[in-house]
Amino acid sequence: MEPTIKEYDARLDSKKRLTLRGAKTMYYRVREKEDGTIELSPRVLVHPEAISQKTLTMIDESIDQLKKGNASGPVDLEELNKLLD
Repeated sequence: MEPTIKEYDARLDSKKRLTLRGAKTMYYRVREKEDGTIELSPRVLVHPEAISQKTLTMIDESIDQLKKGNASGPVDLEELNKLLD
């Protein structure tokens, strides 16, 4: 577990928004848990032009294969979900 570097109390404003002090990124993934805990993970969004041509070609080829019916069976993500929890 990583050490806490900042801790403060906050409240929602009239539009139910929460202000993050000194936020280091513009985008966050939000996970709300059953016990009311909210977890924020920083996200970096990539502009489509930043994706290499090779990667875009691979994506196009994959979509063509999928449309032709050349795809593997469903992937069981249960093991991944256990790791993420």
